Order: sequence, then C-alpha cells, then structure tokens
Amino acid sequence: MQAMTILIAGPYRSGTGGDPVLIERNLKALEQAALDVYEKGHFPLIGEWAALPLAHARGVSEPEEIPQEFLYGVAQRMLRQCDAVYRIAGESRGADMDVRTALELGLSVYYALDEIAPARP
Repeated sequence: MQAMTILIAGPYRSGTGGDPVLIERNLKALEQAALDVYEKGHFPLIGEWAALPLAHARGVSEPEEIPQEFLYGVAQRMLRQCDAVYRIAGESRGADMDVRTALELGLSVYYALDEIAPARP
C-alpha cells in the first residue's frame, strides 16, 4: 500500500467541561494515534496541530476559548488534503463531522489501528 496522509479525528475539548487537564489528555490520545499511524509508514495530521498555533496568532491562548467553528474549519480544510481518516474513540461532534465529510469525499475511514495496512517503504 502507498503511504497515505491520514487525519486523526477524535475528541479535543469534548467531554472535558473545559478542564485543561482533560483537554491535554485528549490531545495526548490524538498524538498517540498519530504516532501509531506514523509507525505504520503513513503521514498523520491532527487538526489541532494547525488550529492551535493559528488561534494563538489571533490572540487566543486558552483551548476552551478557541471558537468551535475555528477548530472545525481548520480540520475540514485539512481533511481535503488527506487520503483517509482514523476516527479514535470518544464522543466528538467535530470528529463525527470529519467522518461524514470524508465519506462524502469518498475517503477511507478507519475505526481501529489494525484496519490500516502498513505502507510500503
């Protein structure tokens, strides 16, 4: 299989009540999934990797203050550069929206790491 660019979709702020510790835990889960995808030979992307620095450039420093529309918009733009989505566990309206968009675009959607075949070197 050719290496793919895969958007990691899962909760960031969802289910945290704005608690920075829980938000950080969600980000770590997204990053671990990204590492797992990378180790299979693919190129992972997480929307927050672009959205957070952009929000900081706009003067927003706290994750709970970033407008959802901004986070969703970055992920939706990023998704259009991807070959697939890996939806990790956890309730997330934004991640569910990413999955719907991916399906509309005809992209593959994976729900478990073992569904993603390793890339050829």
